[in-house]
Amino acid sequence: MMRLLAALFRHPSGRIGAAIILVYLVAALLGALGLTPHNALKQFPLDRLKPPNATYWLGTDLLGRDTFSRLMLGIGQSFVVAFASVAGATLAGTVIGLLAAWWGSLWDGVLMRIMDVLLAFPAILLALLIIAIVGPGTFTSVAAIAIVYTPIFARVVRGPALSLKRRDFVDAARTFGSSERYILTRHLLLNLVAPLTVQVTLALAWALLTEAGLSFLGLGTQPPAPSLGLMLSESKNLMQHAPWLMFFPGLTIMVGILGFNLTGDALRDILDPRTERRTA
Repeated sequence: MMRLLAALFRHPSGRIGAAIILVYLVAALLGALGLTPHNALKQFPLDRLKPPNATYWLGTDLLGRDTFSRLMLGIGQSFVVAFASVAGATLAGTVIGLLAAWWGSLWDGVLMRIMDVLLAFPAILLALLIIAIVGPGTFTSVAAIAIVYTPIFARVVRGPALSLKRRDFVDAARTFGSSERYILTRHLLLNLVAPLTVQVTLALAWALLTEAGLSFLGLGTQPPAPSLGLMLSESKNLMQHAPWLMFFPGLTIMVGILGFNLTGDALRDILDPRTERRTA
């Protein structure tokens, strides 16, 4: 792990991406601990729609709440949804992909056709359908985003697993009487860590964007809890009078997605053995 982190910080884009993610995580942690410049939820009517100044670094909203403090809480809320949903998608997709590749035949066809049906829907539309059935909220957003991205992880795992299960070391493990569970976890899964790591990083960027879209539509995080997408939604009617209310949350979402994408690209270069041979 330490060698991977060292390689990541030596990589030009990885260094930038990791630094962005680290700054966001620190901001989210400080927000969760209540260490914000102002109370992010308390309303100050006399300070409503203040432009950025020495007291309110990024201005205030229609209710006089500090934009910077709300951004800190919003980053934490959006990151919780993104990380939780990607964790769920990774777990479910990995299990489905491994079992489909290992069992093959009928099970492979059935599981992958279900994944194909889910992939046929645009991500945001499928998430909207799930939320429309269950109802809006943070937990529903996590579940919807996890379901949306599970097929991608299933596809990422299934292809290499099909190739790995025919390798000599798997045949040798079977010969020595290793259980299916042992082979799946110790031989197949460990050899899939590299592509899964890259996919997780890239999926976090997609999940962050999807969460922002759902919250913008009022189907994700519900007030008064701040979310980056919700902050955008609340400011859409004030673009001309208070443009900073839309600019800063939008910029925060864009930079966060950029950080995950840069980190994912760097990890792909670091973990791809062909890259090592080209640069050797």
